[in-house]
Amino acid sequence: MTENKIRKFYIETYGCQMNFSDSEIVASILTDGGFQASGNLQEADIVLLNTCSIREHAEDRVRKRLHYFRSLKKKNPGLTIGLLGCMAERTKFALMEEEQLLDVIAGPDSYRHLPGLLEQAGSGQRAIDTILSADETYADINPVRLDSNGISSFISIMRGCENFCSYCVVPYARGQERSRDPETVIRESRDLFIQGYREVTLLGQNVNSYFWKEGNETVNFPGLLERIAVLDPQLRVRFATSHPKDLSLEVIEIIEKYPNICKAIHLPVQSGSDKILDKMNRKYTREEYLGKIRTIRSKIPGCAISTDIITGFCDETEEDHKQTLELMKEAAFDFAFTFKYSERPQTIAAEQYEDNVPAPVKERRLREIIELQQELSSASNHRDLGETFEVLIEGESKRSDKQYFGRNSQNKVMVFPKTSLKPGEYVKVKVKRVTSATLIGEAI
Repeated sequence: MTENKIRKFYIETYGCQMNFSDSEIVASILTDGGFQASGNLQEADIVLLNTCSIREHAEDRVRKRLHYFRSLKKKNPGLTIGLLGCMAERTKFALMEEEQLLDVIAGPDSYRHLPGLLEQAGSGQRAIDTILSADETYADINPVRLDSNGISSFISIMRGCENFCSYCVVPYARGQERSRDPETVIRESRDLFIQGYREVTLLGQNVNSYFWKEGNETVNFPGLLERIAVLDPQLRVRFATSHPKDLSLEVIEIIEKYPNICKAIHLPVQSGSDKILDKMNRKYTREEYLGKIRTIRSKIPGCAISTDIITGFCDETEEDHKQTLELMKEAAFDFAFTFKYSERPQTIAAEQYEDNVPAPVKERRLREIIELQQELSSASNHRDLGETFEVLIEGESKRSDKQYFGRNSQNKVMVFPKTSLKPGEYVKVKVKRVTSATLIGEAI
């Protein structure tokens, strides 16, 4: 950096909530390093893309975006362009050679080195650092809250994954599991509450694997969840994501015990067929998964359950697809994120299985899954007609400045006429009508 000019950086984030949390950590590191965040791409000296490799579509979006940045760099040769995150980790030197406009590539565990990497790039040398760490890398960093509403925030509690689902690149892109010191998570949660935030979402590739040991003290995920819940009853607590094999009765009972732990669980099933679940290396059966669903429904009445589903995985037959549809009906999911399988390089599935379900079949099965989930979501919302929920006000509705919107404990969006209350406060709202995606009501 020159003495007279502070270089401005702009971050674009792709993929999951973990990536948004990571972008906030990057912003904190760069700000502390003498750089300045900018929300305006046109005025930035540095453009960083924080990427995801979980699905081919996510990588395709980034590559298209890089083509656009190529035109920006022609107009401004001094522009520094960096690629961060899972895609950077997975492709490494190959991507730098393919995309000659890249100046910096940094993997998920290399963000502390970004100020130095950017200095190196600023002197005309391309810089790369994709070394994965065996330790939690950013536990002591206070993230800069990017594009925050000042009410809800994400907190990463662990990194990495050791499940090695056969279709998934995450263990290779983010490394082994490592958990944050619980005291740093509790301190971050408390500081956010003092700043006016009223909701935190605890993040990890598999939050139920959270485990911290120091001396004779051990803290598991239910213990961490409880310690955050007792900070203040006005602080809502959410978490994502849970692996079905690790969702314990203890976690369910902690959710049941504390009203401020939101009654919403994201539990990715991926398939309803035991054959496909085994091929995916998911480590649970269809019946074991449904058993978890029954336990949640009995222990936490009214709890919303969402899921992920992949259709068209290797060797999936019509019977396997039918079993997925039947499981969806039995589980009665409130929400679902649905995808058609795309082979990811370096995964077990790419190396050992044939991607042999034709694209038109994948697309048709995906349509059927989406249509069924729309019916299930609509039925879930219609069951809420006449019910009253506590809603955390998040701001004005996008459709009308005369209405507020917020979410209830079940993570459903609710829209209602403005009251004298302000964003960040709680209000009781009675549901008057519903759409497939929204509950519409009145404050009482």
